[in-house]
Amino acid sequence: MTAAFDRLPDAVTEVFGEDATAEQAYDLLTVDVPPAAWITALETARDTLGCTYFDWLSAVDEPGTGFRVCAHVAALPGSVVRRLLVRTTVPHEAPSLPTATGVYAGAAWHERETHEMFGVVFEDHPNLVPLLLPENFEGHPLRKDFVLAARVAKAWPGAKEPGESDHGGPKRRTMLPPGVPDPNEWGPLKGQLPPAPSRPARRARTAGDATPTTPAEPRPRRTRSASQGSASQQGTDAPWHTGGENQPLRRLRSGGTGAEPPVREGAGRGEAQRSDTPTPDDAQDHRTPDTPDNGGDQA
Repeated sequence: MTAAFDRLPDAVTEVFGEDATAEQAYDLLTVDVPPAAWITALETARDTLGCTYFDWLSAVDEPGTGFRVCAHVAALPGSVVRRLLVRTTVPHEAPSLPTATGVYAGAAWHERETHEMFGVVFEDHPNLVPLLLPENFEGHPLRKDFVLAARVAKAWPGAKEPGESDHGGPKRRTMLPPGVPDPNEWGPLKGQLPPAPSRPARRARTAGDATPTTPAEPRPRRTRSASQGSASQQGTDAPWHTGGENQPLRRLRSGGTGAEPPVREGAGRGEAQRSDTPTPDDAQDHRTPDTPDNGGDQA
């Protein structure tokens, strides 16, 4: 049995028949079979795959497709749990399936609930009577086309929106959730409510309604070079010199002229030296006779 289960979903046609399909996702193997093979598929799951544990049975309303009836069973060989979901689809017009109580006795309770909520008839069920809903209840609540009459016959208790549950504010037409009919078309207030005001049509905008706006033109970038300085530096008397490429501007000494020597090329910031600064060699040449010579004259 374990080997047969592990061959799925690739060997689904060999195990469940030619019309069966299977897929596996999130550690759950799902097998779809036609309604005529519903009981045979459940027997195969129990006898061939060892799925002796019945978990639950229910249905899903698929608009345009039908009611998808699902049975979840499992195989418990040792400590490994192998889960299997067997599904089939019956039409909305005549939803009918043979009962699975002959294969899994625990399906009796679930088939009663599915019949009550979706209207699926399980033929040969031993006791297909209402289970949860009160007597004389009409309709099947879990169908997508079921009318939620309580929202029409009874005021909504939560006063969260203007116009709901005697809020006292200005009334407006609220959006109805799926399944809730218009109270003026269904229910005790049918035909007694004034028609909802319609929103006036929006007038088409013409060319003269608004002045077309154009995006602002980008500001032109300044083309002034570094040697020319900024706008705040223009109009000053003292010239400006640079200390080479990518060096800051430096003002000449106060009262200087453009004929004074420029800043030495390559000098760093705070280290710019002027060409007229005497060097140690120049200092030797500019000694005066009064300058004492500390050389070899001393003993």
